[in-house]
Amino acid sequence: MSITSSIVTFTMSDADTAFKAAVEYVKTGPKPKKEATNEEKLELYGLYKQATEGDNTASQPWKVQFEKRAKWDAWTKNKGMSQDDAKLAYAKIIEANKLRDAAAE
Repeated sequence: MSITSSIVTFTMSDADTAFKAAVEYVKTGPKPKKEATNEEKLELYGLYKQATEGDNTASQPWKVQFEKRAKWDAWTKNKGMSQDDAKLAYAKIIEANKLRDAAAE
C-alpha cells in the first residue's frame, strides 16, 4: 500500500521515517497559517495514538468528561487500523497541511 501526496509518495517501508518527520515538523516547524479545527486536531490525535500505541484498550470515559471522551472517541475511531497505516495517514495529513500553508503564502 502507498499513500501519495503531490510532493512525496510514502510506502509501508517508509512509515516510520515519514511519521517521525511529521511529528518533528509538528513539534519544531513553523506555526500553521490557519489554526486547525478541533475536528482536525482530534483526527491527528487519534491517528497519533493509533500509530504509537495501537488499538485503544482504555475504558470509555463518562460523557461529562468532554475532552477525555472526544480524545477517546477519536482514537477508537481508528480501531483495527495497523500502526503503519496510521503513521502514513498522519504523515499524509501533515504533508497536506504544509502544502496548504505554502499555497497561502
